Amino acid sequence: MMRNRPISQPLAWTEKGAFVKRPRNRLAWLGGFVGLSLLVMGLYAAGYLRPARELVLQGLAPLQGVITSVDEQVGAAVKTVRDLRTLRQRNAELERLVDSLVVENVQLKEIEAENANLRKLLHFAQRHPFLEFRGAEVVARVISRDPTNLSNYLLINLGREHGIREGMPVVTERGLVGRISQVNKTTSQVLLITDPASAVNALIQSSRLTGLVEGQAGGGLVMNYIPQDATVTPGEIVITSGLGGNFPRNLVIGQITAVHQRDYEMFQKAVVHPSVDFNQLEQVLVITNFVPIEGVEDLFNR
Repeated sequence: MMRNRPISQPLAWTEKGAFVKRPRNRLAWLGGFVGLSLLVMGLYAAGYLRPARELVLQGLAPLQGVITSVDEQVGAAVKTVRDLRTLRQRNAELERLVDSLVVENVQLKEIEAENANLRKLLHFAQRHPFLEFRGAEVVARVISRDPTNLSNYLLINLGREHGIREGMPVVTERGLVGRISQVNKTTSQVLLITDPASAVNALIQSSRLTGLVEGQAGGGLVMNYIPQDATVTPGEIVITSGLGGNFPRNLVIGQITAVHQRDYEMFQKAVVHPSVDFNQLEQVLVITNFVPIEGVEDLFNR
C-alpha cells in the first residue's frame, strides 16, 4: 500500500523507473540573481555605488602598491637573470678573443724580433760587399765536457747540402761568432771564439797593435802576445787582423776591459769582452766565399 507524499516535493519519473526529487527553487534562485544584477547595474548607473567603489579602491590601494612592487621586483629579477646570462656569454666570447689576441700578439712580437735581427744582418752584409753570406738559424747551443777540454759550440741548420764547409767564418751584425768546425748533411757545428780551442789573429783598432785572441774555459776572451812596451787602454776595440788567413779582416771581436802587465814577462795581455752575446744568438751568417788558408789549422787545435 503506497504512502501519500507531500505536494511540496514533486516527483519525476526516470528512464530506469525510479522517482527523483525535482528542485523546486531553481527558477527562484535564477530570478533572484537576475533581479539583483539589474538592481546593482541600476544603482551603479545612477551613481549611488560610487562612495562604496571609492571605499573599496582605497582599501585595495596598499595591496595594489604591494602587488605593483612585487611585480616590478620580479620583473627586475628576471631581467637581471637574463642580463647575467648575456654577460656570461659575452664574457666567455671576450675571454676567447683575448686568448686569441694574446697568441697573435706573441707571434707578431716574435716576427717583429726576427725581422729586426734579419734587418741588422742584412745591413751588416751590405757593409761588407766583398763577402758572400748564407743566413742560418741557431738550432742549439751545446756544451760538452771531455777529459781534456770544455767544448763550447753552436749547431746551425745549414750543412753540406747547402754548400757549407769546415773553416768558414760565422758572424752576426755585432761581430765574430766563430768558425765551422764540423759539417753534416743538413747541420753544422760552430766552434765559438770563446772556446779554449779557438784562437783568432787580432789587432787593436786604434793603436794597430797585434796579438792573438784566445778563448777561456769560463767563456771569456784574452788577447795575448801584445808587446810589453805598448800602451793599451781599456775601452779599445779589438778586430780581426786577417793574419794567418783564418778569418777576414776587420770583423769586430770585442772590447778591452782590463790590461795585465808584468815587468818580468815578455808580453802583456788584455781581457776582451765579446761584442756578441752568445747566450741570445738566434740567427747567424756564414761567410761562404772565404776559404781559410791551409797549414794554419794548428791555431785552432793546440
